[in-house]
Amino acid sequence: MDRPDVFVGSIDQGTTSTRFLIFSEAGKLVVSHQVEFTQIYPNPGWHEQEPLEIVSSVETCIEEAVTKLEAQWLSRSDIKAIGITNQRETTIVWDSDTGEPLYNAIVWTDTRSQDIVDRLKQKPGASRLQQICGLPLSTYSSSTKLLWMLENVPQVREAYERGTLAFGTVDAWLVYRLNGGPKIKNVFVSDPTNASRTMFMNLKTLKYDDYLLDFFGIKGKIHLPKLVRSSDTKAYGTLAHGALAGTPITGCLGDQSAALVGQKGFSPGMAKNTYGTGCFLLYNVGDTPVVSSHGLLATVAYHFDGKPVYALEGSIAVGGSGVKFLQNNLEFFKEPAEVNDLALTVDNNGGCVFVTAFSGLFAPYWIDDARGTIFGITQYTQKGHLARAILEATCFQTKVILDAMEKDSGHSLAELAVDGGMSNSDLAMQIQADLISIPVYRPQMRETTALGAAIAAGLAAGVWRNFTELREINRGSGSGATVFEPRPGRREESAQAFALWEKAVAMSRGWVGDHRHHRGAGEPNPAASDHFRVDMPLDLGGLVGGQHRVTTATATGAATATATSTSKAVGEVWPLQVTLISTSADLEDADEEDLYLELRRVEVLQRLRKVRKAKIGIV
Repeated sequence: MDRPDVFVGSIDQGTTSTRFLIFSEAGKLVVSHQVEFTQIYPNPGWHEQEPLEIVSSVETCIEEAVTKLEAQWLSRSDIKAIGITNQRETTIVWDSDTGEPLYNAIVWTDTRSQDIVDRLKQKPGASRLQQICGLPLSTYSSSTKLLWMLENVPQVREAYERGTLAFGTVDAWLVYRLNGGPKIKNVFVSDPTNASRTMFMNLKTLKYDDYLLDFFGIKGKIHLPKLVRSSDTKAYGTLAHGALAGTPITGCLGDQSAALVGQKGFSPGMAKNTYGTGCFLLYNVGDTPVVSSHGLLATVAYHFDGKPVYALEGSIAVGGSGVKFLQNNLEFFKEPAEVNDLALTVDNNGGCVFVTAFSGLFAPYWIDDARGTIFGITQYTQKGHLARAILEATCFQTKVILDAMEKDSGHSLAELAVDGGMSNSDLAMQIQADLISIPVYRPQMRETTALGAAIAAGLAAGVWRNFTELREINRGSGSGATVFEPRPGRREESAQAFALWEKAVAMSRGWVGDHRHHRGAGEPNPAASDHFRVDMPLDLGGLVGGQHRVTTATATGAATATATSTSKAVGEVWPLQVTLISTSADLEDADEEDLYLELRRVEVLQRLRKVRKAKIGIV
């Protein structure tokens, strides 16, 4: 007699859309429904969402997916459990008495709290934070978003003073509302993969840390969710309303941890990269946290039965959203998938490098004052070159993160598992394999984030008993996976392209704020050049205002020239860094790029001479 159908539902609440997916016991995607919701950008660098719309988008997706399931003559009663995966760091506050939100959700990409970050970095004890919670101070985590609301939103401050201010990431908010809020069950919990992104949780104990709460000034003053395991039979409650009312929620994982679980990255040394709105690489380091010394984040991979499992993470702010930028802002194409075809209209990037630092650069650079910049544009540049440069930007940043992970872990990966929308691009995945010189594994069913949440829920509900039963799901022979192998003879070409990328990163710095790189104590600066540094205004040809400092380091010493303009046209210094070759370099063996850079160096010197002749003054 055949075993009856068994299904697990998965709520996938992402940055720009929400989905509900239903998986079979064999890990096959049966049905799904997706809803996009409103993105709010009140000011440059600000990104908000409406909390109640997030909840309603989940409820809509559940109703529609169940309708699709029953259209296939399958029963909703066979859905044994529901898992949740969600965008992390996005911060929501509400009144604990009424359950109503007090402000829009501040999204993880939002950078409005930069001034708060700068102040906190000067506070005694700031250097201890990363050792406790795994994260450096930045606009990325939930903590500074909460502090911004306390300082700037009267309703939030009033609730704080009344003692009714509740704080949570998206997982806590969804569980709270889906259980009916304060009037029904008042289920207020969060799992360690999400709590580890707040800077309030001790990474080793998986409990709120008094030192951290005191540092941010919120100890005992704000309602925080109870911390529970990522997979639990009772902690997350049940759906209070709708087509699946009464169905238990038994699993919860932050989106990137869910993707690692969905890729079955259960053993130390396994890694995945999700090419979503942002781009996130997680590397399983086992049951002991590793605090990076190379600009990465330490985080919780998952906590099922037994000991928690930890990961190193590299976070790239702009992945698929860079493709969206070409689609919506520049109107290069109508659908994101078309970026691949557009990029294939050219053989290479035509010399263009696109540093997609729309809100700064994340790991391992952590350059908050960088902004999106395109280098190498000429009259030859076409749309296809920019499309290819957008794809390459994510691949370059992935290589930087993998290099840092190799240094922290002491050994390199044998394979990179990938998922997310941009992984659908064969071109991007081949570029990635060529850059990192290891195979890139892409499963046929790439909804691995949602699958990970389903696995967390299914393990608690008894749909699967152990990791062994999951081994062949979405990865066995005949699964339709694609493996992109590094192409022979491309290593030197890839190395040259990567060197140009590093140069472009250095030049993207200093566009906002006081033009200093806001890096925490002890954080490395991979973008800084060891050889040649040029600080100059944006328009070198005009030499308008500011101070221009040129330093050339050679094997025999250093030569420095500084030009100070007395022009009042510009009142600020715009520091940029580029790497050039020295005048003492031997040009006999120089390639085209070296010769071109030498010519550019000569141009710099010629223009500095013009400044002297104009009696602006050279110091």
